[in-house]
Amino acid sequence: MIRVLVAEDSLTVRELLVAILESDPEIEVVGQAKDGAEAVELAERLRPDIITMDIQMPVLDGLEATKEIMVRRPTPVVVVSASTSKPDVQRSFDAIRAGALMLLEKPQDPRSPAFDGRRERFLQMVKAMAEVKVVRRWAQPAPRPRRPPTGRRPPPGTIKIVLIAASTGGPAALQQLLGALPRDFTLPVLVVQHIAAGFIHGLAEWLAASCNLRVKVAEDDGPLAARTVYLAPDNRHLGLARDGRARLSDADPVGGHRPSADFLFAAAVSAYGAEVLAVVLTGMGRDGADGARSIKDRGGWVLAQDEATSVVYGMNREVVQNGCANEVLPLEQLGPAIVELVQGRSSDDG
Repeated sequence: MIRVLVAEDSLTVRELLVAILESDPEIEVVGQAKDGAEAVELAERLRPDIITMDIQMPVLDGLEATKEIMVRRPTPVVVVSASTSKPDVQRSFDAIRAGALMLLEKPQDPRSPAFDGRRERFLQMVKAMAEVKVVRRWAQPAPRPRRPPTGRRPPPGTIKIVLIAASTGGPAALQQLLGALPRDFTLPVLVVQHIAAGFIHGLAEWLAASCNLRVKVAEDDGPLAARTVYLAPDNRHLGLARDGRARLSDADPVGGHRPSADFLFAAAVSAYGAEVLAVVLTGMGRDGADGARSIKDRGGWVLAQDEATSVVYGMNREVVQNGCANEVLPLEQLGPAIVELVQGRSSDDG
């Protein structure tokens, strides 16, 4: 049995979440918290396998409760939110940076035609995230040592486009990676981040607040500019053409995903051949593995995040185990590696 603690201040919503969770014979709800302080106390006392965490709660909100739990009794936490307002979304992503695993859409209105699908996805993600091993977050983490430049040899040819694929754990990883790219970064960066519907614009704003580049959700036929990060929108594939413009598509999901990293990678190979740099970050599943193979086979360059710094070693593991990665690096080295490969210099060079 998967033992779940539900933290939600609304009694109506809390009862709905409990009913959804307990409809699955593999799940047991072992506790209910009506505020963040109670969530922290119950997490220590009940030792659940996973916690569903609302963000807007009295006494202690979901962000602060997540921070406390990661210090006192590290437990998988999924943020469950129905709000797409900017303050709530920003705090939800801050909770992910603090150690929460992912952001899930709160199932609402059982009378809705979409309810059954959302319920099934909710249960699937809760069960999957309960298996993730989380680590203690110290209140005042020791500074990590700076690593020297790797001195890697750039791939042959010129890189024209940078692609990134991520899923579970991706928002925090993207924040760190993009934050390492300089203001004068010379290429557009295209990103497929698997995330609950309705939150992609909030993710763009959250990332933009902590990096040197512009961050926006891609638009169909929009020009791809230097110093700009383009996120794939909800439920549409992101592609690109050789004329330097984005192409959005309603084509069928690839491997169950729309947007799909494999779709983006294939479009980039078609448009740019060997002039592609792809990065596969933490995440569940194998999206991006087939596309990474195509990129490497055409002479492009593929970086993969290593297991030690990944929240979920899934998408990147598929790339590594299939021999599709030119380099496997810890998260803190990926940004500097991109700068070296694209601009021929270490990010420490200024």
